[in-house]
Amino acid sequence: MILVNTDYIEGKTLEMLGIVGGATIQSKHIGKDIGAGFKTLVGGELRGYTEMMEEARSIAEKRMVENAEKMGADAVVNVRYTTSAIMQGASEVMVYGTAVKFR
Repeated sequence: MILVNTDYIEGKTLEMLGIVGGATIQSKHIGKDIGAGFKTLVGGELRGYTEMMEEARSIAEKRMVENAEKMGADAVVNVRYTTSAIMQGASEVMVYGTAVKFR
């Protein structure tokens, strides 16, 4: 599956199939949350949260690809990611785009 953040794929004629998306909500356990709280006192990267967000993006993207494959898509164009805080230590990641088929 080809994923691009442009509205075209060089050399391909595209048939639009529709919007597809995937989402997940991730959180870290209380121990990681407490550790991150201490880290904010001294500064620096919150690696536990970085890992959490990388994992969440991967899960959301996989779900979007699965939805595109169900539509018979060859690619997804205009791929966009968005995040929002759901509560302390938990974030939602959504990825969406337009499923397309090559002509």
